[in-house]
Amino acid sequence: MTETTYKPVVVWSKPEAERAGTPLLVLFHGYLSNEQDLMGLVPGLPGDFTVAAVRAPVALGPGFTWFPLMHEPDFSVDKVTKAVADVWTWLDSVKDQHSSVSLLGFSMGMAVATSMLRHRPEEIAAVVGLSGFAIPADGNPFFRDDAVKAVRPPLFWGRDQADQVITADKVEFTHAWANAHVDLTKVLYTGIGHGVNAQELAHVKEFLTYKVLKGA
Repeated sequence: MTETTYKPVVVWSKPEAERAGTPLLVLFHGYLSNEQDLMGLVPGLPGDFTVAAVRAPVALGPGFTWFPLMHEPDFSVDKVTKAVADVWTWLDSVKDQHSSVSLLGFSMGMAVATSMLRHRPEEIAAVVGLSGFAIPADGNPFFRDDAVKAVRPPLFWGRDQADQVITADKVEFTHAWANAHVDLTKVLYTGIGHGVNAQELAHVKEFLTYKVLKGA
């Protein structure tokens, strides 16, 4: 029996003929959204990057989700690792044509991006998390946090303290995990709620330029 290769729906910022040798930035959308949601950020990101926005695997309501919400009874860390492992399977099929791989996730998408990083930290140049969180690993060996700590990869985390969507326990865990494991750039914004504004996008562009393109 042949194993089916995971083939997510992906939207690209550049045609295939223009991608070779460019740095790759993979976008992960939030809960009940889709792969088109974050493509509006592309004009504000460094033009050197090829951007690939990936659709979450589970259709739900008006959009898609990566895994159940953490407070739901059917949530499990195994469902997180399954989704992340599947994305890595896809990423392995495209990453070799790029000079580096960076990740950007919004809301639940930040949980995916940080979990991708925590599985294979040596292969990720930088991570951007917007109004999101990281997942408690509960001892699951999929999360190689010791390896993350050894590498100390750059992570940008932008959020509004008035964000009503990401609960305090998630923020506290993410803050503690990030301080212990990554090279953290944390910026607080006022008035964006659970969203992104032009100032934050400008900071993301600067972060990616210096941490990835210039290798600072």
